[in-house]
Amino acid sequence: MSDLRITEAFLYMDYLCFRALCCKGPPPARPEYDLVCIGLTGSGKTSLLSKLCSESPENVGSTTGFSIKAVPFQNAILNVKELGGANNIRKYWSRYYQGSQGVIFVLDSASSEDDLETARNELHSALQHPQLCTLPFLILANHQDKPAARSVQEIKKYFELEPLARGKRWILQPCSLDDMDVLKDSFSQLISLLEEKDHEAMRM
Repeated sequence: MSDLRITEAFLYMDYLCFRALCCKGPPPARPEYDLVCIGLTGSGKTSLLSKLCSESPENVGSTTGFSIKAVPFQNAILNVKELGGANNIRKYWSRYYQGSQGVIFVLDSASSEDDLETARNELHSALQHPQLCTLPFLILANHQDKPAARSVQEIKKYFELEPLARGKRWILQPCSLDDMDVLKDSFSQLISLLEEKDHEAMRM
């Protein structure tokens, strides 16, 4: 092959690379959803969200008011407003519900009976709240790595989820910080529910 032909071949390859890199256009924007994350103090809300954001969950303190994290996924960005779970804060939760498109409820599956009862009451209240009752719910039964953790079936029965959440979009998933694949899969399922709700709204 002559030097001229070789030069032409390289120029053409450069042109193809340029087209691939510069003329493709920006990737389509990922949809963003605004979520509210609630649960009692110690349920692990902050640690789970920190791990999803690739932040270290070590030395994480309890949220005293609220915090917002943008949690990135391949097909969506979740803007999660996490509300503190202390008794003196829970009574103000409903002030932060407006604008939410979905709900994450985190419970400590290894907690005491008293705390589990409190979590049950708070979940029931959230599921029936006018601003949340039509939204997709992701319920995370956290701390499954602890010996005292209740199974998903035990939690589903104790929380009376099937009769309470009948007709709603909800997911109950066991999780722990030790199994990020399960946690990410839970959020992928939630994103699917959010997308379904979007498509239904567009058809109306």
